[in-house]
Amino acid sequence: MFSGNAEEAMNFYCSLFDQSEILSITRYGSNDAGTEGSVVLASFSLKGQVFMAIDSSINHEFTFTPAISLYVTCDSEEEVIHYYEKLSDGGTVLMPLAAYPFSEKYGWIQDKYGVSWQLSLEKS
Repeated sequence: MFSGNAEEAMNFYCSLFDQSEILSITRYGSNDAGTEGSVVLASFSLKGQVFMAIDSSINHEFTFTPAISLYVTCDSEEEVIHYYEKLSDGGTVLMPLAAYPFSEKYGWIQDKYGVSWQLSLEKS
């Protein structure tokens, strides 16, 4: 649930991941509860995994939390670095990109939209 920037976030995510696309968007109209043109409900896929997004029509006191993260397993060091750099730009680093006992290269960030991502290099 975004606060007016769901479409921007979806476009950003789809630009980062191969085989990704916005599948559908339903928008608020002029007589609806939400801001006209913002997202009532949308679906998008990132590398074949389908997600849904909305722009809340209600102002609320909460946002995304790192208690739930999108976990991305990367095939190469270049890939994990690429996602880490792009997703952390304007966001918050929760765990820096480094070697950890559970991964040769791992980083945990919260992006500029507040969505939490865990990025890990696939063990060979």
